[in-house]
Amino acid sequence: MISTDIDTLVIGGGVVGMSIAYGLSKAGERVLVLDEGDDAFRAARGNFGLVWVQGKGEERPDYARWSMASVLRWSSFAQELTAANGIDLELQQIGGLQFFLDEDELRAYVRKLENLRAAVGDYPFEVLDPVALKQLSPHIGPEVVGAVYGPRDGHVSPLRLLRSLVQRFHTLGGILRNGVRCEQIVHRADRFHVQAGGKEYVAGKLVLAAGLGNRTLGPMVGLHAPVAPNRGQVLVTERMQPFLRHPSGHVRQTGEGVVQIGDSKEDVGFDDRTSIDQLAHIAHRARKYFPLLDGANVVRTWGALRVMTPDGFPIYEESRQCPGAFLVTCHSGITLAAMHAGPLADWIRGAAEPAAISTFKAERFHVQVHADGQ
Repeated sequence: MISTDIDTLVIGGGVVGMSIAYGLSKAGERVLVLDEGDDAFRAARGNFGLVWVQGKGEERPDYARWSMASVLRWSSFAQELTAANGIDLELQQIGGLQFFLDEDELRAYVRKLENLRAAVGDYPFEVLDPVALKQLSPHIGPEVVGAVYGPRDGHVSPLRLLRSLVQRFHTLGGILRNGVRCEQIVHRADRFHVQAGGKEYVAGKLVLAAGLGNRTLGPMVGLHAPVAPNRGQVLVTERMQPFLRHPSGHVRQTGEGVVQIGDSKEDVGFDDRTSIDQLAHIAHRARKYFPLLDGANVVRTWGALRVMTPDGFPIYEESRQCPGAFLVTCHSGITLAAMHAGPLADWIRGAAEPAAISTFKAERFHVQVHADGQ
């Protein structure tokens, strides 16, 4: 069976793929999303939910600008989705905190942010001593030597976001096929022929947003995606009385009252299991930040794989060998969702490439790739 009534075919139904698909369908395109299924390595299901600027892009200011632009668009992006679906995304953008237990680490982090501000310009942050931090976050522990407050940082429910994107995509006429694994892509006569799940799909444009799967799919259309997994583990407590208004990169309290604790970074290949030693380390650090967590019941844990390039920054690229094929790879799909649904989708539709992403090509890794993958 051949399906040809498609303008753009998106491979990957996580937050990255669905944000792009939503943006394309909102602009009037006929969009089909193919999603591999629950046995795939899904970054979206393990996401911490941060909408974050602080600390991003020290070695590449364009990334700081791109993240900042997305964060500034997030409020209207969320309002638009909620108005259409009635789904509260639990977005809070009242600022975020990075906590420190060591004075030297705090000073080094502040120097990093000062360098970013010098490079980017509009980059607000405030260094808080223990007294000022206590006023903002009364339950902070005595071992915390200070924090940095980023007024533009925040958090959102990643699962509610994904649900909202899918629901709105459907109402706009988009089609999502779940449990379909892409097996082969051929570019012929300005069309992309995709073999997946025993069917052939044909479209004028193709977007690869398959996370770690992009490594295999990219070379089929002359694109290079040197991505590798990086595991993060998360602890989730029982519901607690609200005590933490401002999220951090290590601890956040959700709208439901549960506390998520995480931010481990482990190079363990495609192993997305949890480990007792790493979970114990995460819990120990969290108790130092907030002693009231001592004794809280942990109700679940999970491990998930981030999608990481060698330098940690995204790849946004259109294939030179197969024009109309785009590769989108990043590990900050929540923060960047507003840009993916807006300017990035516009670029895929034919608008000028956003200046901030012009340096995010795979050629920076100095690898030549041919359409046959050799």
